[in-house]
Amino acid sequence: MNCRVHGLDLATVFWSTFLLTFLYGIDAKIMSRSVTTDELTRQALRRTTRQWRCKLTPQYQQQAAHHWMQHLLQLPEWIASHHVALYWPQQGEMNPLDLLSAAFSKTKRFYLPVLHPWKVGHLLFTPYDINTPTVLNRFGIPEPISPLRNRLPPWCLDLVITPLVCFDEQGTRLGMGGGYYDRTFAFIRRSLHKTKLIGAAYEAQKVAPLITNTWDIPLHSVITDQKIYRCRQNQKR
Repeated sequence: MNCRVHGLDLATVFWSTFLLTFLYGIDAKIMSRSVTTDELTRQALRRTTRQWRCKLTPQYQQQAAHHWMQHLLQLPEWIASHHVALYWPQQGEMNPLDLLSAAFSKTKRFYLPVLHPWKVGHLLFTPYDINTPTVLNRFGIPEPISPLRNRLPPWCLDLVITPLVCFDEQGTRLGMGGGYYDRTFAFIRRSLHKTKLIGAAYEAQKVAPLITNTWDIPLHSVITDQKIYRCRQNQKR
């Protein structure tokens, strides 16, 4: 499958966005203020990528996740890691949960993100395995049920597998727009740190270089179902 919208130039994406806006509407928050071309482009990419992912068959998703995992297992960062954050896939996102296999249970401890109970817009990470009960958060995403004392701050993680909408080869990540990962891992920009951010995506989610914002936290690597991208802007991290 191919998501050709990602290969289009800025002008084409702009007009695609115009048509999408006309046909489907744009969030009231966006319509209520001046919108930049970059914001329109990001909105178009989010919308079209979600639509594309939701059309993927379960068989395609399962096969892609298998190839993705085989690439991940080659990474030195994976081999050396002990505390690994995953995520619960939504709307056809690349599924990393096969890593919960018992084959890794003796050498890795896995975590899922949970909404920070008092620091709005931030995440904490709770231990998770296939037997851990979950509850839906306000976004409808399952979170592990665990006492607050068991939750891990982000700087204690070795490896963080992040969901994304689109990415470029420089490690710029386009997420859903909530900014949770950027806020939570802002400490990586301020200092050298052991925590490595690894994006999980289908190859078709790669786009031309994205315009970055000051708050964007770049990825160290991106893994797709086809290859591994070592992101240039993070080579010295």
